[in-house]
Amino acid sequence: MMGGMAREETRTSMSTPIRRTPPGGPHGGPAAGDGPHPSPRAWTARLLMAGIVLAALNLRPAITSLGALLEEVRDGLGMSAGLAGLLTSVPPLCFAVFGITAPRLARRFGPAAVVCAGTAAIAAGLAIRPYAGGTAGFVAASALALMGIAVSNVLMPVIVKRHFPDRVGSMTGLYSMALALGTSTAAAVTVPMTDALGGSWRTGLAVWAGLAAAALLPWLPFVRQRREPGTRAGGAGAGAGAENPARTASGAAAPGGTEDPAARPPLPITRSRTAWALAVFFGLQATAAYITMGWMAQIFRDAGVPAATAGLLLAVTMVMGVPLSFVIPRLATRLPRQGPIVVVLGVCGLAGYAGLYLAPAAGAWAWALLLGISNCAFPLALTMVGMRARTGAGVVRLSAFAQSTGYLISIPGPLLVGVLYQHSGGWGLPLALMAALMIPQTVVGVLAGRDRTVEDETAAR
Repeated sequence: MMGGMAREETRTSMSTPIRRTPPGGPHGGPAAGDGPHPSPRAWTARLLMAGIVLAALNLRPAITSLGALLEEVRDGLGMSAGLAGLLTSVPPLCFAVFGITAPRLARRFGPAAVVCAGTAAIAAGLAIRPYAGGTAGFVAASALALMGIAVSNVLMPVIVKRHFPDRVGSMTGLYSMALALGTSTAAAVTVPMTDALGGSWRTGLAVWAGLAAAALLPWLPFVRQRREPGTRAGGAGAGAGAENPARTASGAAAPGGTEDPAARPPLPITRSRTAWALAVFFGLQATAAYITMGWMAQIFRDAGVPAATAGLLLAVTMVMGVPLSFVIPRLATRLPRQGPIVVVLGVCGLAGYAGLYLAPAAGAWAWALLLGISNCAFPLALTMVGMRARTGAGVVRLSAFAQSTGYLISIPGPLLVGVLYQHSGGWGLPLALMAALMIPQTVVGVLAGRDRTVEDETAAR
């Protein structure tokens, strides 16, 4: 609380002269806000905020729209359940392979330019894949869209940390909420929208390219911005918070002055136990999320639930992230340890999987709600990325390491579920696997939630 008051006083004292002192200052000299460090324009910060929200809206429709129409896509492309399981494993594979390149691309071209290019790749991939012809073309176009999602996944926490260092919790909550909204909307409306557009699954999938194309617009003014916000080269949101070396709301120190993270020696991230715990936690929660997005609608359909209702149930699971993705990061930044939140989410996941096994149709809405709560481990993991590193450069490396390693860990899960489903002829074994994975997820999440930073751990070793 004292740190928060200090930050608020710092921002107030630094911003008040800019708002209330007329040009030239009270005695005819330079105004307090003039000189080499001018405050960024409010519209620039708002435009960047809009870009973050629109980009986040596009980070999951490529996956959940496919999950809602998976049976139709399988029939249209002649895929077996095992091959469909492979298809549901493509997202984490792409996130792991392409996500690791995001820091290098960001250093060369700037984070905003990379996110803009990634959004363009999402739009192109979603427009091409329904009409690419055959399974191979479908997978290749999906990979293009997922490549764009991968780099945006990694760079979103980086952009938030650099441009809104004093609002890490609230901004993480904002884009996590937008991500959950895009995820749930695609799950809910894809089937009825497909029916309204003539019943072709190709049209129902292609329409999401329009949302991605719209998300390009706010990022275009930032494409040429390559320097750190601390250098005042037009960085949006750099303001008082970027100049304040005190700890931010996430518990990490904001990058200050003209410090260039690229000039620092590389952080030996693999020496940090917290980084590994966070990577495994990220991987296991991603496993659960992609199994849910890829197979949950099919579980309900096999239990006798109509296709539209099954898509709506998947949407309910995803939409739980809208309010909780805003609440959980803010709560997490106020706690020194995030273990209690991890435990609550794990218990909800176990209860949801047990319900799907015992009464999938009778208690469908309850299980959808419980699994929706459990899936909010994703915004918690993103928040912990910002909290477990003290510097902007640390967040870049931790985000890339945790997400790329985590997505590698998550690759076998959806594929294994498809294989077990095909060979067992039911959902008993796949659901047992999902429930079993929730236990180590909770354990490593508690370890990742301890109050420490990767810089301190690597320095101590």
